[in-house]
Amino acid sequence: MRDQLLDAVERLLVKDGVDSVRLDAVAAEAGVSKGGLLHHFPNKRALVQGVVGRLADRFEAVLPGPDAPAGAYSLAWLDASIPPESPAGDTSGASQVPVALLAAAGGPEVLDVLRERYLGWQQRLEQDGLNPAVATLVRMAVDGWWSARLMDLSPPHDALHRELRELLVNLIRDNGGET
Repeated sequence: MRDQLLDAVERLLVKDGVDSVRLDAVAAEAGVSKGGLLHHFPNKRALVQGVVGRLADRFEAVLPGPDAPAGAYSLAWLDASIPPESPAGDTSGASQVPVALLAAAGGPEVLDVLRERYLGWQQRLEQDGLNPAVATLVRMAVDGWWSARLMDLSPPHDALHRELRELLVNLIRDNGGET
């Protein structure tokens, strides 16, 4: 039931933003009683923290371990966040990272979940076998890219999307990454 509730929160976040995540709305969206929801999540903050944590877990699941070749973690960070082709009008909520950012707007306690994860991810990037500044630059470029996509701040599309992504792949390769 926990995943059913978190799925409902994600749908509400994508459809109407953080303000739509109310206990009664989540229970209705998930098709459960409010008491059933409260058994798993005592408040809205816990719901949103649960979504952020679950999305971070999914993201981490596609990242390689510490024994991966040089640059593999940076490349996986890019691959997990920026598709090879620009998404065309994707409003389905399928992109997990933007949902996490929407959820992070739920307050400082929720944002702390992401901050803690980012500390670990940044440490892993710095140990990726590349110059730590290169790995961090890739992360910062990717973070800016999906933030632009999330907020519709003129994100790159089509040929520009592909060219910018290729520049990041080449940056990883040119600095010792095995791809």
